[in-house]
Amino acid sequence: MTETVRLSRFGFVNAYLVPEEDGLTVVDTMLWGGAKPILAAAERLGAPIVRIALTHGHGDHIGSLDALHAALPDAEVIISARDARLLVKDLSLDPGEPQVKPRGMISGAKTKPTRTVSGGDVVGSLEVISTPGHTPGHVAFLDRRDGTVLCGDVYTTIGGVATTTGRNLRFPLAISGTWHGPTELESARRLRALEPQRLAPGHGKVVESPAAAMDAAIAKAS
Repeated sequence: MTETVRLSRFGFVNAYLVPEEDGLTVVDTMLWGGAKPILAAAERLGAPIVRIALTHGHGDHIGSLDALHAALPDAEVIISARDARLLVKDLSLDPGEPQVKPRGMISGAKTKPTRTVSGGDVVGSLEVISTPGHTPGHVAFLDRRDGTVLCGDVYTTIGGVATTTGRNLRFPLAISGTWHGPTELESARRLRALEPQRLAPGHGKVVESPAAAMDAAIAKAS
């Protein structure tokens, strides 16, 4: 097994299984009820889940974290240091951040992270890319082995590639959860500069050779 596997709940909320030498990294856990299909997919692939990495703290990405952690108590649980606060429903803002209350489904979780990360850190074969805007501590993951960017909610691809700045209504669920649009747009530009070979979003299908579509999405949101 060499390719990242996309799982989708209700057809529009994604998790990913990323193969590593020591097993699988799960990126995001979908909504509640997602643990069983994630575990079943790992069993089909014949590899253990060794870590759970979260792009951000919204409920549609951490909804099955507690159930998955209960089934996999030895797996690492990884989130940015900033968005770890959303796991305990801490909506406070840091000095220097846009003073706008975080938005979206902040349901929290009982599970505590075993590791917190920031931009430039490495999770298995994935490089952590700091991409704040949708939430204060949102991160994306770059698989430098094949150029895949697991972008969380920086972009969605339902109805076409779009940013989540609030200026595009192709998928309003993600847009309605964006904390600060201008910061989100800068993160969209940061991911575009990586020249990704494929874009793997939290919502929508994986897009191959996404550069032109990312350019169009950024231009529309600018």
